[in-house]
Amino acid sequence: MRGPALPPVRYATVTEMLTATARSEMGLTFVDASERETVVSWAEVHRRARQTAAGLQRLGVAEGDRVAILLPTSLGFMDAFFGTLLAGAVPVPLYPPVRLGRLEEYHRSTARMLEVTGAAVVLTDLKVKLLLGAAVEAARPRLGCRTVDEVSRGDDALTVSVRPEALGLIQFSSGSTVDPKPVALTHAALMAQVAALEAASPLPPGTPPVGVSWLPLYHDMGLIGCLLAALYYPGNLVLIPPEVFLARPALWLRALSRHKGFISPAPNFAYGLCLKRVKDSELEGVDLSWWKHALNGAEPVSLETLRRFVDRFERYGFSSSALRPVYGLSEASLAVTFPPAGRGPRPLAVDAGVLAQEGRVEEGSRALVSVGAPVAGVEVQVRDEQGLELPERRVGRVFARGPSVMVGYYGDAEATSRALSPEGWLDTGDLGFVAGGELYLTGRAKDLVIIRGANHAPQAFEECLQAVEGVRVGCAVALGFTPEGTEDEALLILAERVGPVVEDATVEERVRAAVVANTGVRPHTVRMLDPGTLPRTSSGKLRRSEALRLYLAGELRPPKKVGAVGLAVEMARSALAFVRSEQEG
Repeated sequence: MRGPALPPVRYATVTEMLTATARSEMGLTFVDASERETVVSWAEVHRRARQTAAGLQRLGVAEGDRVAILLPTSLGFMDAFFGTLLAGAVPVPLYPPVRLGRLEEYHRSTARMLEVTGAAVVLTDLKVKLLLGAAVEAARPRLGCRTVDEVSRGDDALTVSVRPEALGLIQFSSGSTVDPKPVALTHAALMAQVAALEAASPLPPGTPPVGVSWLPLYHDMGLIGCLLAALYYPGNLVLIPPEVFLARPALWLRALSRHKGFISPAPNFAYGLCLKRVKDSELEGVDLSWWKHALNGAEPVSLETLRRFVDRFERYGFSSSALRPVYGLSEASLAVTFPPAGRGPRPLAVDAGVLAQEGRVEEGSRALVSVGAPVAGVEVQVRDEQGLELPERRVGRVFARGPSVMVGYYGDAEATSRALSPEGWLDTGDLGFVAGGELYLTGRAKDLVIIRGANHAPQAFEECLQAVEGVRVGCAVALGFTPEGTEDEALLILAERVGPVVEDATVEERVRAAVVANTGVRPHTVRMLDPGTLPRTSSGKLRRSEALRLYLAGELRPPKKVGAVGLAVEMARSALAFVRSEQEG
């Protein structure tokens, strides 16, 4: 499959784009937990970034140096990110610490990312800096760890011109199946991506050019799909911190209404969270009719969640035609396929057994959702194990090629050669098939659950748990394992509970019943866990392989039996853990 021709790209580099958009009257609006708003023009973002760039140069940052950025959604992030680019350096956004109980693990992973990118300096704020000690000490960046405020002092301003082929960003892959890899993207790749995004999500006539996002800025969907895309349109962008959205998801919908946002992307779990946590009383006067591009990506799409979202929110003006399941990955800058604007989701009912055992698409009862056709400038192929392109309705490995694909994994030639062919084809590691000229995803190659010789995507089991009472939405994984004393692989379900431990046995039976009813496969083991227990990537994706490792190592233990007093304490602890994990994401 080949997407339409890429339209002429208006800017050669991100710095050129920022300089041009700074002449507009548009900008950013930051929304806090009390819905107080702070408006900052693109001109002010540009001015502050030039000051930060001058401060980085004084510090000793040279053109091409990597600058690690560990900041929450804030004006300080803008200073650091765009200031790094205007200094001719390469921003490396990393996620700031949010789970204080996992600081040791966080320090190890952050130190590794600082080391593999050779970050010259870490930019952060005072609060985060106090939590970074061990990571910075282990990595020892040449220019240390600095707050943005101290670097940006002074009235000097700087803009360094860079070539389109220069690196404009290193973003780490999600790491859902392996350790995150440093994806190296050029300015040209980033500009091709935002040009393709504009072509795929046009602004309807008479609609204000406003995007709304709660997505973290260290992740491609929030950084490239929202921030850089807003610069390119150009338009206004409303930003809600992720932790604020998770605590009060209604603020997302209220901001979309208040600012007449026409585009806003989110993972599937966010739509489910709105169904679960948003009260009608919070939506008085809300109008979602301006929301024309409700993108759903970054994780498997549940058709049932989309249907329920429409049923719940169409009374507030939301239209099913706005829903757009999409597909992309860090290694392609972001977007690979989009469905047509205004069509709504396209489901396809397939026979799950034939799909699992033979890799063929036959009519059945399991609904898969199309993620569309290639975006402008991109080609997509589905290939067999020999690397030959497969015909439609045959499952294989998904490959993509286009101008927004990475130049490679920074400093890792071996991993780059495995992922990228000399002809520029990217092995996405995802499985899927083409039907009617559109792509349908069936899972990750490394996450397959093999039961009696049949290959099952874990999503086939996980999707049916979305509505099981007692299970946190989007907080369950399906894994293949070999039980002790057997030789055959069986199905293991790990799920985080909503209610008290005393209800685990009842919830486990509900889980078993739901999986059997939807797939015909009975789980060998179902284990309920405390909220926040399952390991996740920095972007919030569940790490199935790490969850299996922890389970087999005995680190995901069942709760101890307790008496009446102990039960009350356990229930209180579970409730507190649930609140904290929702806030932390």
